[in-house]
This record gives sequence, C-alpha cells and structure tokens, in this order.
Amino acid sequence: MPEFLDSVKGFGVTFKQMFKKVDTVQYPEQKLPTAPRFHGRHQLNRWPDGLEKCIGCELCAWACPADAIYVEGADNTPEERYSPGERYGRVYQINYLRCILCGLCVEACPTRALTMTNEYELADDSRESLIWTKEQLVAPLQPGMEEPPHAMLLGEDEEDYYRLGAMLAASQSDSAAGQPDSGSQGGSQ
Repeated sequence: MPEFLDSVKGFGVTFKQMFKKVDTVQYPEQKLPTAPRFHGRHQLNRWPDGLEKCIGCELCAWACPADAIYVEGADNTPEERYSPGERYGRVYQINYLRCILCGLCVEACPTRALTMTNEYELADDSRESLIWTKEQLVAPLQPGMEEPPHAMLLGEDEEDYYRLGAMLAASQSDSAAGQPDSGSQGGSQ
C-alpha cells in the first residue's frame, strides 16, 4: 500500500467514530455503582471491642510498589493498649499522590487490618490533603466499641481474644448481611 494512504486510513478510524452514539455519564449528579471488588480508598479496621487491628509490622509499606505508605510501629503497654498484640501502628500515612490503588498492601497485611473501600472520590486541590493520616484512615467506632487505649475486652489472653474477636466479627457480618443496604458505598471488604 502506498505511504500517502496511511494518513487516509487513520482518518478513516476517526470518521467511523464520528457516527457512533456517545455514552455520556452525568457524573457528579448521577453516580454509578462500583464493582464489588473495586479498589478504592484504604481503611484501617478495628476489632469488635474497638482496638485497632494494625500491629505496626510495616509489611504493607514494604509491599507497596509506589512507596506510598509510611508506618511507624510502637510497643503497647498495659496502661496504653491500642491493639491486642505487642505492637501497634503509632504513625500510619498513605500518600494518595503516589498510591496506584493496586491492593498489594492489603494482600501483605497479616491481620486484615488494611482493606480497600469502594470510595473513589479522592481528588483535592492541595498536595497536603492527599497525604492521609491514621486518624483519617481508621474505621469509625461502631456501637459497643470503646475508644482505645484500653485493655483487651474479649478474653483473658491473646488466644482467647483472637478466637472470640473472629467469632464476634463473623456474627456481626452475618447479621449485617441480612439487613437492607443503607446505600453507602464505603466499608471494609
């Protein structure tokens, strides 16, 4: 085929697209639901008594290919306990300017402390507001939860705590599954 016809062939693709129906979405006013396993904003989860699941192991930060997560762990004390383990995440930050929402951090988390919600509206006009801190990422307290620091309320030792906490969380998710959806797209997955 002669070279001068290459540009005509390219314009042919453009010409065909001109007559196709345009699928316009009225985004801010009309939001379409996301896929069930959509990777959106991160969330740090809690145990049923309110203690944080994050143990400050920093595996999520090591797994992040974009180096968007910063974690600083600290030791729990009997007077100030933020998580059921020996350690907790004292500082936790996610830089959404770097984050590619791949979910590798969620896969690396040994306690399922970090999950991704269906929230996707993360844009902002300031760079500082796109670095989310632990206070912004941690799940809100539900009824029956107590604000940390406090002692472990779900058993006498760590083995009881994890066993009872898992059973209580499963029963809460089963009862929530039977309730009608309140329309929110957020929450842990």
